Amino acid sequence: MCIFCQIASGEIPTEFLYESAKVLAFKDFLPQAPVHILIIPRAHFENTAELAAVDSETTGELFGAARELATSLGLDGYRITINTGASAGQSVLHAHLHLLGGRPFAWPPG
Repeated sequence: MCIFCQIASGEIPTEFLYESAKVLAFKDFLPQAPVHILIIPRAHFENTAELAAVDSETTGELFGAARELATSLGLDGYRITINTGASAGQSVLHAHLHLLGGRPFAWPPG
């Protein structure tokens, strides 16, 4: 079972910043910005491409949760990052979004 599935099942205790029947959000354990939140589906999908192909409702809820969290945290700007595959930097093979904010970001990203 992957670490995000362990978090979703409650096996690894985590404080959730957003929680619904299909989606969870929590602080990243290795933050890359003052605000760094991971937003995941409760169900296991290897990446967001796989999730989007079979469950557009949950895919939409991931982005809705990001918007809701950014608003509630008072972010005047934020970045949503999705890494799909090892060459893009995906290190946990469970679909997720990174919500980053609280500082200026450069372009192009790393």
